[in-house]
Amino acid sequence: MSQTPDSPSRREFLKQGTAVAATFFIVPRFVLGGRGYTAPSDQLVIAGVGVGGKGESDLAAFAKTGKVRIGYLCDVDDRRAARSVQAFPQAKYYKDWRQLLDKEAKNFDAISVATPDHNHANVTLAAMQLGKHAYVQKPLTHDIYEARALTEAAKRYRVVTQMGNQGASGDGVRQLQEWYDAKVIGEVHTVYCWTDRPVWPQGIAWPAPSGGGVPQGLDWDLWLGTAPTRPYVDKLVPFNWRGWWEYGTGALGDMGCHLMEAPFRVLGLGYATAVQASVGSVYVDEFKRGYFPESCPPSSHVVLTFPRTSKTKHDVTVHWMDGGIQPERPEELGPNEKFGDGGNGVLFIGKKGKMMASTYAADPRLLPTSRTNEVRIKQKLARVPSGAEGHYAQWVEACIAGYGNKTVSSPFETAGPLTEALLMANLAIRGYDLQRPKATGTGVEYPGRGIELLWDPQQLRVTNFDEVNRFVKREYRPGWS
Repeated sequence: MSQTPDSPSRREFLKQGTAVAATFFIVPRFVLGGRGYTAPSDQLVIAGVGVGGKGESDLAAFAKTGKVRIGYLCDVDDRRAARSVQAFPQAKYYKDWRQLLDKEAKNFDAISVATPDHNHANVTLAAMQLGKHAYVQKPLTHDIYEARALTEAAKRYRVVTQMGNQGASGDGVRQLQEWYDAKVIGEVHTVYCWTDRPVWPQGIAWPAPSGGGVPQGLDWDLWLGTAPTRPYVDKLVPFNWRGWWEYGTGALGDMGCHLMEAPFRVLGLGYATAVQASVGSVYVDEFKRGYFPESCPPSSHVVLTFPRTSKTKHDVTVHWMDGGIQPERPEELGPNEKFGDGGNGVLFIGKKGKMMASTYAADPRLLPTSRTNEVRIKQKLARVPSGAEGHYAQWVEACIAGYGNKTVSSPFETAGPLTEALLMANLAIRGYDLQRPKATGTGVEYPGRGIELLWDPQQLRVTNFDEVNRFVKREYRPGWS
């Protein structure tokens, strides 16, 4: 039986790992020479944790660079891992990431994490403490506290980090930034981001336990990881977990890092100071609306306030809309022109004009769209080779070069604050649905509705509605802290 993360030998192991972290590039023994081997300085050995679905495509993209060896695979679900096991037959396979780190820490240089959201932080931090470079799928973490911890850890352990919001490496966000820096649309005061997600069930009651039991090949206890123990239910794995607060972060976590990254970069946004939300509900029957606090709502509209930055003279208001809700179409947009890409988009409203883009900040356009080809601005920002697809190779090259020697587009130092803003928006969404009995003992009230949450980014807490602060840092299941 594997040791728990808190066992004495593991604590000693992590102490040693902290010392190792100062040497930011560890050369595995099996790449030190011999026929057919690439020189250690030109090859990165990666361990993948969560290797089905997005994890599978991430590993394929790393391998495509020609400078990576996929040395280790880890997944709690043999069914999901099968394609990666087939693609990388020489890679050693584990089901428990704790065993992988305990046994193979000296044999790989970097980790790719593509687990469900609730297990991102503990896997990643344990690897960073051992001096491993880290690539983590979006959102960076499940909780605000975790995002701040990983942001600080990236500096402390001097490892190269990247979040998997590939649009951060795209040409589109750089074009938007150049237009804004050239004052083409004037100072931006309002931004809208919207998505047609979720495309998984939300706003529903927790389903009944599965009658058929846990499928063969899935270790349900390992899948739960940091989350509370629950009986297995059908269809939660591999995708529908996104709609449950214990595991996912809803549409904001899924698409927010792709859509809100552009406003963060273009406007230099940091930590938000206030947030308010309204959410959609579902009808339980023809006479009664239902709210299910375990599940993310089917739709929401969140308004975040960011303080002025070096690129703005005043506060900036950022609207987030999901579930198919969209802002009013700009009057400068033609009636048959797509707003964003139809389902998703970003709109910047400045004092002199507007600009918009699609998912990943792709296809940037000035409004009216005829201006896009009329306005000529000199390119000042370097482009990432291969744009968004180059997000992977950029991180690989930076890892090989060593901490601080090459730039990456979405290091934890910037991905962390972005993730915090999204998770703060989720605080308002969850606070909206908080219930408590009325003083009379009949019915319930929702004290979080109709208020604006005021956020202290230094103390990591809402200052005017304490009930919601329990979501800033959740309690991990014993043995997973």
